[in-house]
This record gives sequence, C-alpha cells and structure tokens, in this order.
Amino acid sequence: MSELSGPYAALKIPDFRLFAFARFCATLAIQIQAVVVAWQVYEITKDPLSLGLIGLAEAIPSVGVSLYAGHIADSFQRKKIIIICLSTLVLCSLALLSFTVEPGEFFLAYGVAPIYSVIFVSGIARGFITPALFAYMPQLVPRPLYSNAVTWNSTLWQTANIGGPALGGFIYGFLGITAAYTADVALMTAGLVLALGVTRKPLPDKTNEQGVVEKIRTGLRFVFENPIILGAISLDLFAVLFGGAVALLPIFANEILKVGQEGLGVLRAAPSVGALVMAFYIAHHPIKNYAGKILLFCVGGFGVSMILFALSTSFWLSLVLLMMSGMFDCISVIIRSTLLQTLTPENMKGRVSAVNHIFIGSSNEIGMFESGVAAKLLGVVPSVIFGGCMTILVVTITGWFAKSLRTLQRVH
Repeated sequence: MSELSGPYAALKIPDFRLFAFARFCATLAIQIQAVVVAWQVYEITKDPLSLGLIGLAEAIPSVGVSLYAGHIADSFQRKKIIIICLSTLVLCSLALLSFTVEPGEFFLAYGVAPIYSVIFVSGIARGFITPALFAYMPQLVPRPLYSNAVTWNSTLWQTANIGGPALGGFIYGFLGITAAYTADVALMTAGLVLALGVTRKPLPDKTNEQGVVEKIRTGLRFVFENPIILGAISLDLFAVLFGGAVALLPIFANEILKVGQEGLGVLRAAPSVGALVMAFYIAHHPIKNYAGKILLFCVGGFGVSMILFALSTSFWLSLVLLMMSGMFDCISVIIRSTLLQTLTPENMKGRVSAVNHIFIGSSNEIGMFESGVAAKLLGVVPSVIFGGCMTILVVTITGWFAKSLRTLQRVH
C-alpha cells in the first residue's frame, strides 16, 4: 500500500502528528477548563444566564478579531502565530489556577468578573489561533491527503472532547478545583511544547490586493460568491446557534438527572464519544457520494437528538441521545472542513477560515448565550426543545433553497 494511501496515511507524516497531538493536548485542556469554569460559575451564581455569559465573554473578542486574524494568518508566519496564541492560553490557564488559592475571600469581593475577564482574553487568543491552525495544516500534508488529515484531526479533537470533560469532572469532583486547573495548565503547556517541534513552513505566495481592508474583503467575497461553501457554513451556523444544550448541562446534571459533577463530565463527553466512533468509521469508509444530502440529514438528526434529550429524564437515555448528536455533528464537521480545504486557494485559507470561524466557531459561544437567555425566559427544557425545532426548520429552508449544496456528490 502506498504511503499516500490507507486510513492512517496522514498520521505517518511526522509534522502532521506533532501538529495534531499539539491540538489534542490544547483541546483537552480547554475542555477541562470549560467544565470547571461552568460548574464554578454556577455554584457561585446559581443563575443559568451566568452560564450563557461565559460563552458571550469568549465569543465577543473571538468574533471581533477574527477577520483581522484571518488576514494575519495569510500574511505572517503561521507557526509563530500558533506559538504566541498557545503561550497566551497557558497564561490564561495559570490565571484561573491562581484564583483558587484564596477562592472564598476573592470571589466575595469580585464575584465571577475575574473569571469572565480571563475567558475574554482567551477568546482573543482563540480568535487568532483558529485561522492559523486551519491554514497551517494543509501545508503539512500532500493535497491528496486533505480529507484523511481532516478526518484524523477531527478524530483526535473529538477524543480530547471526550477525555477533557470526563477528566475535568472527575478531577474536580474527587481532587478539587485547584487540581483540575493544574491539569489544565499542564496539558496546555504540553500542547505548546509539541507545537514548537513542528517544522516551520513558508507562507504561500500572497494575493495581489493592497491593504488590510481589501484583503479581508476578498476573503469575504470568496465565501459569499461560493454557494456550496456559503450553504454549508450557514447551515451549521444556525444549527449550532439554536441546537446545542452544552451551556445548560450543569443544570441538567444537577437538577433534572441528579448526577452531580462527575455526571456532568460524562454528559459533556457523550457527544464526543459518538463523534469519535463516527470519525473512526469515516477514516476507514470515506464519504464518496451524496455528500450534500448526507450533510442536510445529519444536521436535521442533530436537532431531533436535542429535542429528545430535552424530554429525557433518564441519565442513560440522555447519554445515548447526546452520543447520537455527536455522530451527526461529526459527519457535518468532516464534510464542511474538507470542502473548505479543497475549494479554498492556499493563500486565502486564513481569511476563509476566519469567516468560517465567525459562522461556526463563535456560534458555539453565542449559542451558549442564546441557551442561557432562552432558559431564563422559557425554562430549561422548553428552551432546548425550541432550539431543536429551530434547527430542523433551518435544515428544511437550506435544503429547499441551496440546490448546489443539496445536489453535491463528492467533497474531494
């Protein structure tokens, strides 16, 4: 079998392995941090809206810098951007750890404002690192391996999403908050060290536009004039915006399913367990036909899973439904990411990724805020049912109007 074929082809390339495992460690740290921060904030405030504000505190700076970050990723050495951003995230993790030294007196004086401040800074770093990571990955593998690299990148990311919440919940539950934040710092530092080992790659030839504004405008124009890319990212934008229930999981764990911090970690990991299973399957059985119809079906399936999850009062049924939502979401992510990598020129990948980040990446955080507001207004269970119904409506509208996406056969 050729080195450029087979389900593990991308992982045979040393630079890609270092890159993927650096992202794995950083994602594991971020997921541990997310569980601990959410539980900590909810324990202090007992307010579902405060959980939504965590997402807003990250989304505002992330969206705010994203377009400029895409320009930076297409104009400056991408490895250097990644190293600077990871270093900033290490400092943010250290700050959260420092808050636990004298937590009682500290929070009596300042409430949760210091936590939101750190999340705000981390949002800036994540806004800059996202287009740099997206643009750097295809420089590490040959073009025929884009789809395989995307699949394994997604697989390791989902593995971290499984390990992070479960590990964070267990460490917090059994060893305490300081130990959980210490694990966050250690893993983020490991991600930084691995990223330092990736070979520096030259930037592709720059595009001819003059000035930052014109370069950003070119990236936006490319996305909005490509109906397949625009349809795919728009679909996921509204599905994630309305369909997710991650921000409300502490309430489900504590008040509905009655499983505590340990159960919260397992619930947060469940979607990624399903996604990991699906990612391994796709690595060995790539999607070859009917990609557009599969994408629409899976986003719709995600919405249905969320509705049934909201109605469930059984911990085990809830786990199964969250796993199913992860399976559907994984397929969507792989199709969309492969489309973006194969249809975008090398010297525009940073800017196009930035637009995608605004549509998709930040919609997770803004969706957290929407979930918090909806839960405040409608109640926890009705808000998740409403979000799932909106997701199905978005799929129906997109499938009707986006013919080029609906009839798409292959992604590479």
